[in-house]
Amino acid sequence: MRRAGWVLALLASASVPLVACGSVGPGRALAAAAGSPVLRIAIGVDPDTLDPKRQTTTTVMNVVQMVVESLARVDQDGHVQPSLATGWDEAPGGLSWTFTLRGGVRFSDGTPMDAAAVAGSLTRSLDPSGTCAECGALPGAVQRVEAVDASHVRLVMAIPLASDVVLGLLSLTAFGILSPRTILAGTPGYSLQEHPVGTGPYVLQERVTGDHITLVRNDGYWDERPYYARQVVDVVPDAATREALVRSGEDQVALMPPVGDLPAMRRDSNVKLLMAAGDRSVFFAIDTRDDRQPLLRKVQVRQALNFAINRDAIVQSTLVGAAEPATSAMAPSVVGYCAQSDPYRYDPDRARAMLRTAGAAGLTVTLIAPTGRYIQDFPAAQNVAGDLRAIGVDVRGPATMDWPTYVRTTIVPPENATVDMHMLGWAPQYLDASNAMQMFDPGQIPPRGVQTAYYGNPAVTALLAKAQVEPDREARAQEYCDAQRQVWNDAPWIFLWTEKFPIVYSSRVVDVRSNPTESFDTVHARPA
Repeated sequence: MRRAGWVLALLASASVPLVACGSVGPGRALAAAAGSPVLRIAIGVDPDTLDPKRQTTTTVMNVVQMVVESLARVDQDGHVQPSLATGWDEAPGGLSWTFTLRGGVRFSDGTPMDAAAVAGSLTRSLDPSGTCAECGALPGAVQRVEAVDASHVRLVMAIPLASDVVLGLLSLTAFGILSPRTILAGTPGYSLQEHPVGTGPYVLQERVTGDHITLVRNDGYWDERPYYARQVVDVVPDAATREALVRSGEDQVALMPPVGDLPAMRRDSNVKLLMAAGDRSVFFAIDTRDDRQPLLRKVQVRQALNFAINRDAIVQSTLVGAAEPATSAMAPSVVGYCAQSDPYRYDPDRARAMLRTAGAAGLTVTLIAPTGRYIQDFPAAQNVAGDLRAIGVDVRGPATMDWPTYVRTTIVPPENATVDMHMLGWAPQYLDASNAMQMFDPGQIPPRGVQTAYYGNPAVTALLAKAQVEPDREARAQEYCDAQRQVWNDAPWIFLWTEKFPIVYSSRVVDVRSNPTESFDTVHARPA
């Protein structure tokens, strides 16, 4: 693990010149001596897993996507485009989907990417015996996957889903195509794959837990090869340290630097700031089945907690404007978003009265929040705790922990839950309400998914099920709007805000990109 103290001191200096990529810092001499261009990226969380199927964290997905590709991809405008598939055909009534595979592609271990390999990989992703937070409705809707011939794969549907749902899901990391050598049925790699081998522009070389991930260029890549021979992803939970690493030249890219420093970064010619619009809804999931605190099962209590939060003040002071207060159960950029006519405006008097009416005066709750995962996550959680205390809630916490431990603590079945409320964020990886609203589907409660409010309302469940198979987009939009309205009223979350996605990078680097699904792209990066 690198020592960060000297780096933090750099922030206090008036001007810190940037130096050549990959040429400074402890442990960097070998790459520099070899003359291999290296790009270093500082992220805030240590991956909980590198298995594509088991992904829960957008930042980690971004890293895995450099190694593993899917049949489709989401472009910079949020649209689904071909990737390992060059095209697809939907049978009448959506009873099957046939995908034409890109020819001449090989996995980085030399295995051909053919229909048999793709069918085997998709079958693994669809296998309900393993956790898949991002798989959505597809495992229950696909009857089987067939290799039609070497270059065509067919999904035979038990339940025809809307085309936007099918294509959106197949663009996700969870359905990334893995080399058949690594995921043979009955082997440990089938159930858990921590060293994924894909067709992507990079190959996973090394992971040092809690410190870094090293990716090396796949010189047999089928598309345009990256400039950088190596990309190193450094795990740096502290936002100020991430910024300092870029300012010092030790790293060239940092995700989510301190938002209070954004004005100074905009004025600094040594760095560039990319402030991308995000689709991430940040919230406190409330355990709606809570046996430890049964008062949280009451809708009126959960609504009161929402009225207690001064979102505008937290966004402006703690988040320094890098977010927008929530106006629905999903972000405005998601197709199917429906603004609510009765937002939870800050009203502590109303919140206190609602708690008294519900017999919940003196309510006690436990809170936890991550550090380094979202913008100002732990300080914002402290603000939320303060607002709850101001209406008389006895708040225990918030406590914090490293990200892998946090995931293991929060993404658990209801019977294993140990806290009343926990901060999370959900960023749909394709801009359709089906991906956003699965967070309110009881079928996505762990271990199958990440619906950790354990919420269920039969009316909402029916609307979501209907929308997933609805071929008419206007009708789908109305169904999702009706579902959002009911979820908003039921308040399984303390709805907080939609955060933006700041990236700071060296002015000596160009073509660092972002997508509207809160993802970064350094594959095309190169020196200025």
